[in-house]
Amino acid sequence: MKDYCKLFILSQNKFFKIAIDLVTIIILYVLLLALIVGVMNTLMDIKPVILGTVGGGFSQIVSNVLTIFVLIDLFKTFIDYREHQEIKITYLTDATILIVMREIAAGVYAQRFDYQFVLGLSILLFTLGIVRALAVKYPPKL
Repeated sequence: MKDYCKLFILSQNKFFKIAIDLVTIIILYVLLLALIVGVMNTLMDIKPVILGTVGGGFSQIVSNVLTIFVLIDLFKTFIDYREHQEIKITYLTDATILIVMREIAAGVYAQRFDYQFVLGLSILLFTLGIVRALAVKYPPKL
């Protein structure tokens, strides 16, 4: 009976590992496709800005570039998880900091900030900076 239980547990662990590998591979391909589409979209948005036909195109380009950086950080996170079966907190905090910076850039260009929003983002960035610094200073023991 004990041998059957060990075999059952091993087969479940193997199944879960295969399922997780399959999901991460699919997500990596989706992120790669999103990166390619994002770069193409950004390149298409540059043309009206260079020609001077669109006034607010620059804010869209800044937002697109920051979104691409977020996707790159997420891509790095999934590749690292695929290789080492662990998620580094520094990659996640970097991606979150970039998301907040993207929101700040979009809000600055749209001029839609009130003081509560700015205060909230400032506290969030400060907290994320502390978490990032602590994660670098005290990495986990492997």
